Amino acid sequence: MPETRTESESRKLLGRLRDALAEDSAGQARLDHVVNIIASSMQTEVCSIYLFRDEDTLELCATEGLAPDAVHQTRMRLGEGLVGSVARRKRIINTANAPAAKGFRYMPETGEERFSSFCGVPIQRLGDVLGVLVVQSKAAREFTPDEVYALEVVAMVLAEMTELGAFVGEGAALSARHQQAVMFRGTVGQEGAAEGRVYLHEPRVVVTNPISDDPESEAKRLTEAVETLRVSVDDMLADATGGNSEQTQILEAYRMFANSKGWMKRMLEDVENGLSAEAAVEKEQSLARTRMSQATDSYLRDRLHDLDDLSNRLLRILTGQGSYTGAEMPDNPVLIARNIGPGELLDYGKKLRGIVLEEGSVGSHAAIVARAWAIPLIINVKGITTEALNGDPILIDGDQGIAHLRPDETVKTAFRDKMAMQARAQQRYASIRDLPATTLDGTTVALHMNAGLMADLPSLEGSGAEGVGLFRTELQFLIRNQMPKRAELSALYSHVMKAAGGRRVAFRTLDIGSDKVLPYMKPNDEPNPAMGWRAIRVGLDKPGVLRMQIQALIRAANGRPLTLMFPFIAQLQEYDAARAEVDKALERERILGHPIPEKLEVGAMLETPSLAFAPDDFFNRVDFLSIGGNDLKQFFFAADRENERVRRRYDTLNVSFLNFLEMIAERCAASNTPLSFCGEDAGRPVEALCFAAIGISMLSMRPPSVGPVKHLLRRSNLHEVKQVIDSARSEGAQSVRPAVMEWLSKQS
Repeated sequence: MPETRTESESRKLLGRLRDALAEDSAGQARLDHVVNIIASSMQTEVCSIYLFRDEDTLELCATEGLAPDAVHQTRMRLGEGLVGSVARRKRIINTANAPAAKGFRYMPETGEERFSSFCGVPIQRLGDVLGVLVVQSKAAREFTPDEVYALEVVAMVLAEMTELGAFVGEGAALSARHQQAVMFRGTVGQEGAAEGRVYLHEPRVVVTNPISDDPESEAKRLTEAVETLRVSVDDMLADATGGNSEQTQILEAYRMFANSKGWMKRMLEDVENGLSAEAAVEKEQSLARTRMSQATDSYLRDRLHDLDDLSNRLLRILTGQGSYTGAEMPDNPVLIARNIGPGELLDYGKKLRGIVLEEGSVGSHAAIVARAWAIPLIINVKGITTEALNGDPILIDGDQGIAHLRPDETVKTAFRDKMAMQARAQQRYASIRDLPATTLDGTTVALHMNAGLMADLPSLEGSGAEGVGLFRTELQFLIRNQMPKRAELSALYSHVMKAAGGRRVAFRTLDIGSDKVLPYMKPNDEPNPAMGWRAIRVGLDKPGVLRMQIQALIRAANGRPLTLMFPFIAQLQEYDAARAEVDKALERERILGHPIPEKLEVGAMLETPSLAFAPDDFFNRVDFLSIGGNDLKQFFFAADRENERVRRRYDTLNVSFLNFLEMIAERCAASNTPLSFCGEDAGRPVEALCFAAIGISMLSMRPPSVGPVKHLLRRSNLHEVKQVIDSARSEGAQSVRPAVMEWLSKQS
């Protein structure tokens, strides 16, 4: 084969492929014709196409040059052999001596030992590998850059046509895409179960015309679309002038990519070689996503993310779809997105039945809103945005972190049975809604709810909660593009107090940092943000915001009782400094003649083990303490709650952790300091029962958990539970859970 290929030859190859793909033939016949065309055009003895039959197994689906009997019989695991290595690494392998190459696997049924040269190219769409395109020759030589480029272009077209169902046939590897039942596993962001239909936050742009025979026209379309994109980015930058620096930096990165000569040159070359403008953009986008998935540097990953977003904008300009494709929101929408900000999520309102994200974290903005709405959320669900289509049926099991996309009838039946059981249980809990959580031995446990939005407050009446044990004030900061004004916050807090109808509301001051970064605040690139500059540390270092928020709360109270607490206090001095800001604000309000709260409680959240060992003076000074269970548990076990590998290893009812909580309860009892437990575990009935048994008499949880917790407490004897716990500890148990569960099973 000649060392170089002319552009007309590349276009000729794509033209022959287009004709083959347009034929009215079955998927297998079409695929067989394709490998024949590629081998003939590339002048190679072999061309083979391998496609995934499942997420871990590649199958030989068509070949020209290898043994025909090997088709649909030869299979290999992801990473196995040279073909499996191409798929796993998403990188081209080009070698003159395949049998000597690292990882080569000999497959005698194919007869491939006769061929020395090997070039394998991933067939991928937007970073999602669908298979591998391979050419082989007897002559020992590496394929030229021009030949490799031609194969990349062909692989791009094959990916698009596979996506569009051009190769549907018998067997798993040729099954139609987006029609099979798929189960996805992710991380639990918010518990609960929901059945509904997919609604994509970012509608997918489908490229239906990957090949063009008019390069000049396509180049003109591409050039005009990029110019439109550049103007829109310039307009966004002009609008952002004077805004926050982070937003400006992102837009500057957008402008840099939009004006990148290299990006434009590569796309124009693809168009010249026979791709449509849309396919050229998507080819670059696929490469960017592949690099993004392999990048370890966070800065590079962010920049590649910018390029990916810019490519989406360009595709929408080219196709005329915009951000709206005409898909109507279904009656029971389950939102599917790569990620989503709090403002965008709040725009959807509480009509969502569930949320599934490819990215996200358990402490992210989306998780906070999902908890506030009490709707199931699953995060870190890789691949679902490329697999799901608008309107697809989907089941969300937030308790297990599982999403069933296009489930079969067996899965649907089991899932609906589970939801029916939960509904019957909620009906049972409704009957005890207005009754106290008084145990059989006469101990009354105060059950409060967590909130963060005005929309949460109606749940206070219906849930049976006695008050709000935690009102997250950061949501009002996170959903805005600029700092809210004091008067706005004061009005909001006043509405919250009125909606609570005189019940106690504990306002937690701004808890930002870690994974909760304000849109208008420059993020700090910290190696471990969960243990970095966050919460009260930010408030004390930037006291203006803390003072403004305290003043807003005092004015919102307008003479009524006020309860506020500071997050992430690690030592006495931090509490004293924060409390001093409250005293200053009170004095200032007195001077201005504003009403002072008739009763003021100032507490702290115990989220760091260090605070449990604070001097007695701290416990005497603080008005109340609230254990922030989610953070305290991760720091106690040194197990990041964002890391699935480690967070599930440690049980809340582990003896060590329970002993630690009991020590805190004893210190609070000795100083008459009211103590509560706030976090996910407070809403789990068995954990709540054990907390009450060791002396924690106030629990704060999401509204739907109040009923189940109250139900178990009202039919339990805390003295007996404490005896079970003590007995398990004395016997050397690592966790008291088995003993408590056994005791519960024996109760009538």
